[in-house]
Amino acid sequence: MTQMAHPEVEADEVFARLASPYRSELLAYCYRMIGSVHDAEDLVQETYLRAWRSYEAFEGRASLRTWLYRIATNVCLTALEHRERRPLPSGLGGPADDPEGPVAPPPEVTWLQPLPDRLVRVGSDDPAAIVAARESLRLALVAALQYLPPRQRAVLILRDVLALRAAEVAELLDISVPAVKSILQRARARLDQVAPSEDDATEASGARQRELLDRYAAAFENADITALMGLLTEDAVLEMPPTPTWFAGRDSVGRFFASRILTAPGLFRMVPTAANGQPAVAMYQRGPDGVRHAYAVMVLSASEAGIRHIVVFRDPGLFEQFGLPPTLEPAPTGDSVEAPDSGSSAPGRPTS
Repeated sequence: MTQMAHPEVEADEVFARLASPYRSELLAYCYRMIGSVHDAEDLVQETYLRAWRSYEAFEGRASLRTWLYRIATNVCLTALEHRERRPLPSGLGGPADDPEGPVAPPPEVTWLQPLPDRLVRVGSDDPAAIVAARESLRLALVAALQYLPPRQRAVLILRDVLALRAAEVAELLDISVPAVKSILQRARARLDQVAPSEDDATEASGARQRELLDRYAAAFENADITALMGLLTEDAVLEMPPTPTWFAGRDSVGRFFASRILTAPGLFRMVPTAANGQPAVAMYQRGPDGVRHAYAVMVLSASEAGIRHIVVFRDPGLFEQFGLPPTLEPAPTGDSVEAPDSGSSAPGRPTS
């Protein structure tokens, strides 16, 4: 005898089937709003919980996608009510003058985090749409978005990134269409003031990015400062949250790495990965037992001329989001320098 499915179970299954395809893009939206992959995952979970609870009351006057964005926006705006913006070190002050001097201790700041590419899928086969989605997640742009008041941030993302119509955004936020246009105008003007000029540089092609990433990883694994300097542009920038100290210019960046990080071959294992639509490496540091421990994720901005911006996120807790293990066992041959693997690498702990 065929068992009858319970109506509530059927409703849950229908909701899951219809709503689950939007989870990835909602994660990207919440990340742009909040600047944290960990918080974005929590906010998406809260969005789906609220949507599930009220799904029976969903009348279909708007699309399911728009309805989910309405809930996600409210969740994000509530979360941002009592939070400061998440900066990068360059957003707090000027660059340091002495690459060989002490670095400042971590301040009481909640930093911007990277978003692993593996967590975001572009629901289109159109190359132009894929490029646009990647550019809208670039680290420098997400950092600039954090300067906008939360409601301006939401309107700009919904209109300029997600391409919702002004009337849709107005309904989503319970405001008028003229109000949407006014908020968007102010948001664009503010973004023009704070967005870094490096976003105007021509991004390296995919093949060039892979070449630069491979050579960058090899330079770290071999402690080859000459090779590293050859990869950096003249105006290269290095940032290393959680320390607020950062450096500008190829010479300063090279001197810092030479004096603090690239001191001997084989100290680091670099695993290529990707974040924010940009090349990245996960950095493992060799311990006394030969085991390599997760240390940092380095996100690179690369033009055809070379690597122009390095952000070293010294947070081993990020490795899980990148699908990477916390440790790598030593190679059977001992302490010899290992070839780059399908992962990423991070610099050793700077000395004070």
